[in-house]
Amino acid sequence: MFMTLLSIIFVIALVTSSIAALLFSKPVSKILVRLITEELAPTWKRYITFAIYVVGISGGVRIWEMEKYITPDKDDKLLILTSDRWTIEVYKTIVGSLQSVAWMLLIFFLFALVGYVIIRGFEAKRNSNS
Repeated sequence: MFMTLLSIIFVIALVTSSIAALLFSKPVSKILVRLITEELAPTWKRYITFAIYVVGISGGVRIWEMEKYITPDKDDKLLILTSDRWTIEVYKTIVGSLQSVAWMLLIFFLFALVGYVIIRGFEAKRNSNS
């Protein structure tokens, strides 16, 4: 039963990360084209998409929390996977994946904003010198 839960949780985290990667594909592309050359933008976009998958799956599949289903407690009893626990685990997976991806994209967008401000400053300086 544990392996089934782990497999389903992995698939849910993968699907959730895929949806997030799909939703943010165009904004990430536009930002990267603006900040770096058009030749390098697809490579960086691929890396950021990969990072979305890694962060989303690792945030959704919380192995350290799943150990409670295979490790007995102090009374030598294992937790039983009931339908209520399945529901909670699925919910935690979706929220964990989205939360992890949201933090990663927030950091990316903050760095992109700083980069954009720097580029605009150099462009304004260059235009005022011309």
